[in-house]
Amino acid sequence: MSKSSITSGLGFGPRIVALAFVFLALRVSCATAQLAAVAISAADAEAIGTDAYIYGYPLITMEYSRRVLTNVAEPAATKAPMGDLAHARSYPNASFRDVTAPNADTLYTQGWIDLGKEPYVLSLPDAHGRYYLFPMLDAWTNVFQVPGKRTTGTGPQTYAITGPGWSGTLPAGVTEYKSSTNLVWILGRIYCTGTPADYKAVHALQDKITLVPLSSYGKPYTPAAGTVDPNIDMKTAVRAQVNALDFAAYFTLMAQLMKDNPPAAEDAPMVARMAKIGIVPGQPFDMTKLPPHAQQALKAAPKAAARKIVGYFKDAGKRENGWAFFTKTGIYGTDFVDRAFITAIGLGANRPQDAVYPISEADADGKPYSGANKYVMHFDKGKLPPANGFWSLTMYDAGYFFVANALNRYTLSARNKLKKNADGSVDLYLQHENPGKDKESNWLPAPADKFVLMLRMYWPRETPPSLLDGTWAIPAVKQAP
Repeated sequence: MSKSSITSGLGFGPRIVALAFVFLALRVSCATAQLAAVAISAADAEAIGTDAYIYGYPLITMEYSRRVLTNVAEPAATKAPMGDLAHARSYPNASFRDVTAPNADTLYTQGWIDLGKEPYVLSLPDAHGRYYLFPMLDAWTNVFQVPGKRTTGTGPQTYAITGPGWSGTLPAGVTEYKSSTNLVWILGRIYCTGTPADYKAVHALQDKITLVPLSSYGKPYTPAAGTVDPNIDMKTAVRAQVNALDFAAYFTLMAQLMKDNPPAAEDAPMVARMAKIGIVPGQPFDMTKLPPHAQQALKAAPKAAARKIVGYFKDAGKRENGWAFFTKTGIYGTDFVDRAFITAIGLGANRPQDAVYPISEADADGKPYSGANKYVMHFDKGKLPPANGFWSLTMYDAGYFFVANALNRYTLSARNKLKKNADGSVDLYLQHENPGKDKESNWLPAPADKFVLMLRMYWPRETPPSLLDGTWAIPAVKQAP
C-alpha cells in the first residue's frame, strides 16, 4: 500500500501530512540548529533575520490587527469580539486608522474567528444580484476562499470554515471551507452607493448574515460579550505598532503564533533557515542562546527588512503611465517580499480576479505628487476603467490613509455622475483647492503635501478591453498647465 493511500485511510489530508514531516524534521534538527546558532556569523545572522522579519510580517500584522479589531465588548462599526461580526454602517472617514488603504465603495462586514476548538458556520442571505464578496484570509493573509457574486452567485449560501486539524461530518446544505491556520479573518465587502436609501438596503442585508460555532448551528445563539484589554493600544495605527517592535519582541511573538498558524509545507526551506537563529514554530525564541555578535547583528534586521519591503514597489509588479499594479495578491506562494509589501500597503487585499489595485506615486513626468500642484487624469470617450463589479479612484496621504476635506470625498467613481467633455471624454481633477463649481463633480481633493492614488477595479474584465491582458491602459496623470 502506498504512503498516500495509508494517510488517506487514516483521514489525514496531504497538507497536514506534509506539515507533519516538516515539523518532525525540525524537531530532529533543533539541537543542530542551536549549535549552528552559536557559530553563526554576524553577516549570516543579519541576512537570515532580515528574511525572517519579512516572512513573518503578515503574521505579526494580522495578529496586531486582530487585537485592535476585536478589543471591544460588543460589535460596533469596524470592531467586534472574537467570533462575532462587525457591520460597518457607513464608509470610513479620514480619522480611520485601523487598516491601511481603506475603501469608500463598500460596506465591510468582518469578523475574526479562532478555529482551534471547532469550526464556525457563516450564512449569507440572498443578495438579489447586488455585488459583494466575502474573502476569507488565513493568518498569513492568503485568501483561501472567496464566496461572492463572481464565484458563487448572490443566492443564499452557508459555509463551515474548518481549521487545519478538524475532520467530521457537516449538516446538509453546508459547504466546507478548509483553512490552513486556526486564525481566520472574514473580510466581507458589499457594494453601496452611499445614498441613504442604499445604506438602508445594505444594512438590511448585513443584519441577515450570521456567524455561529458549528455546535450552535441551527440553534438559538447569542455571541458572548468580549473582554476589553486596556493594555492594547487602540490609538496608534497597527502598522506603526508592528514597525515599533524590536527584533526580540517580534521574533518571540512570531514563533508563538506559528504554533496555531503553521507555515505552509512549501515554506520548509525558510523554516529550516530561521531555525539557525533560534526561530522555531511553537518554541520560545531565546536570543540569549545566540552569541553577542549575532544578537547585535539581528538589531539591524527590522530596518533592513523595511527597506527591502519598501524598495519592492520600485522593482515589482507591472508599470505603465506612472502606475504600478500587482496581479499577485491574495495568494502568494513563497514570494514572501510580495506578501509583506501587500500587507504593508493594503492588508486584506483580494485575489486579482476579484480586485486589482493600481497605485501611482508620481505624475507622467515621474515627479512625486504634491498638493501644491494641480493634476488632470483624462479618459477618452468610452475608456473608463473596465470592471464587472465597479471602479473607483481613491486619494490617500503619504501613509495610505484618507485625506480630510470639505466634501468628505475620498473617491471618484461612476456613482459621482461625472461630467463629460463635449467629445464624451472625462477629466478628473486632482488638487488641493476646489477647481470651481463647473468642475467640482470631477474633483478629488488632495492634501496640501504628498499624496498617493489608488485605482480600484473590482472584478476587472478578463476579456478586451482589460487591464489584466494589457488591452486597456491606465491613463497617465498629468500636471495641469
